[in-house]
Amino acid sequence: MLYRPNRFQVAALCYRKTKGQKEVLLITTRGTGRWMLPKGWPMDGKSAAEAARIEAWEEAGVKSASVRRAPVGEFDYTKHHDDGFSEPCSATVYAIKVAKMADDFPEAGQRKRKWVTPEVAADMVEEEGLSALLRSF
Repeated sequence: MLYRPNRFQVAALCYRKTKGQKEVLLITTRGTGRWMLPKGWPMDGKSAAEAARIEAWEEAGVKSASVRRAPVGEFDYTKHHDDGFSEPCSATVYAIKVAKMADDFPEAGQRKRKWVTPEVAADMVEEEGLSALLRSF
């Protein structure tokens, strides 16, 4: 049987502290509406961490943030394309400390976003690897 490696993506684990409690930002996917981290494909001329920061802006409106250069983990999932095609992906996750959010951003009308504790987020996502990563964050 032919083995095809998973496609590589980058993901942004956006977080903040509110009243001494850590919160993470989840967004809905455009197709299925399930909860997920902002994520996308690598970008030419950008590091993976920088590409994750750009995805956080485009998909969630994260305007001002600092990004850790080393990833905090990774998870596998199945990406569902608009044409019905699906493919296995592995997302490398970068922690992004959020300082400022915008209400007007490129995908504002296409997604919902929600700040929750990592424990609540772990119960909201479907991907087991992402759930485990959130529980340990």
